[in-house]
Amino acid sequence: MDEGAFQKKLSELVQEIGNLPEDDRSKFEVLAAQAKERHEKLRKTVSSLQDSLDYLRLSIKYLLFDLEATRRENNYLRKMLEEQSGGEQQS
Repeated sequence: MDEGAFQKKLSELVQEIGNLPEDDRSKFEVLAAQAKERHEKLRKTVSSLQDSLDYLRLSIKYLLFDLEATRRENNYLRKMLEEQSGGEQQS
């Protein structure tokens, strides 16, 4: 259920609660308000989690880029060392 559908159903529920007798109405109004608060907290938590996942994905991309660059540098330096040690052995 998306946000719009939830809000619509909650509004319909609140309208139906308004038609109840006073004794029952107050209990259900409190429950509806609590449901709305919980939904809002859940929405914020999910949004925060999505932001954290986006940041984690970006961090992983940077780490992979850095790892590949480090591997290329290591290969280049090994090659240089092999060329230097090869030249010294021939002399």
